[in-house]
Amino acid sequence: MKNIIQVFLVFFRLGCTSFGGPIAHLGYFRKEFVEKRKWLSEHAYVDLVALCQLLPGPASSQVGIAIGLARAGYLGAIVAWVGFTLPSAIILILFAYGLSEISTAVNAGWIHGLKIVAVAVVAQAVWIMGKNLCPDRTRIILAIVAAFITFLFPGVYSQIGMIIGGGVAGWLILKREPFFPHADFPIKTSKVVGVFLLILFLLLLFLLPLFAQISQNNLFYVVEGFYRAGALVFGGGHVVLPLLQSVVVPKMLSNNLFLAGYGIAQAIPGPLFSFAAYLGAMSSLAPNGLLGASICLVAIFCPSFLLIVGILPFWEKLRRYHAMKLAMQGINAAVVGLLLAALYNPVWTNAIYNIVDFAIALVAFLLLQFWKWPSWLVVIVGAIAGQLVTLIK
Repeated sequence: MKNIIQVFLVFFRLGCTSFGGPIAHLGYFRKEFVEKRKWLSEHAYVDLVALCQLLPGPASSQVGIAIGLARAGYLGAIVAWVGFTLPSAIILILFAYGLSEISTAVNAGWIHGLKIVAVAVVAQAVWIMGKNLCPDRTRIILAIVAAFITFLFPGVYSQIGMIIGGGVAGWLILKREPFFPHADFPIKTSKVVGVFLLILFLLLLFLLPLFAQISQNNLFYVVEGFYRAGALVFGGGHVVLPLLQSVVVPKMLSNNLFLAGYGIAQAIPGPLFSFAAYLGAMSSLAPNGLLGASICLVAIFCPSFLLIVGILPFWEKLRRYHAMKLAMQGINAAVVGLLLAALYNPVWTNAIYNIVDFAIALVAFLLLQFWKWPSWLVVIVGAIAGQLVTLIK
């Protein structure tokens, strides 16, 4: 029980402070669970990130679910997701209930300051992971190539292509390089449970549309639409927008209300998939309100939960094979390249607008990397700096 409470509290704090989108979330997670708490090693963490990048759904939430699973079993996976998702879900539900003051707060200087801190967090993650995972010229070149191609051709398919390409390159050209030591990722689930969850994922994907069509029931319509959006989207929260729009706008609420909630969702901490809570609360179809928000939130995250918990026992076994160890060397280098490309777009481009923003980001990076300040304190400093700059203007 102690571990479960600890997992919830840690992820709840991260859910309150993790601004900047999924790439920034991975930076916060790395600092918290690899550097500070040492719940897993650098190599195990990057292997996990690579796996979640290949799966549909929000990668940062899946990484969090996996860490909760490793730390405290099935209940740990659930409370990790609840803790990380709850803060943003509460904000969006309150907004749906008419707290319009939040809409003015999203333009406040302290919000911008938090986005600047996210730049420093991602930069630090790239810096440290690059040193650890690209220790030779070959892997440095692999990371640079992955970053360059991803930068030229942004999108989920180029990211997946770079991860696969990194694996092939590692298998072909890294045979003479020394192996990283194998780092166990402690999985507290069995292969039998894994197979059951993967089958359940597919059954729900194919049967829910049938139930929705036969029953003509609003509940099945909503659950099927949000489950499908969570199951079929690659590339994170922003990519889910058109899928949700096709489900929501015709029947549940107007396009203007849809876009208003989406704007709020981009300005708050935590996963962008929490946008589902706003849509469920605002829906003109019953159930709506708090119950509707809960149903939509569970439905959109359910595929990610089933996939990551179902695949992990097989992934841990696969990582031990010689060929996969070679491939993972290249995949790890490619992940560093993807993070490097994401550091510029969207993290940098959404936060750094002028020389003052750059100066705040640089100071935040120095505080994190060289002065070893805790991330929560740097977040507070960034928020204050952003608000002061806004007041001075």
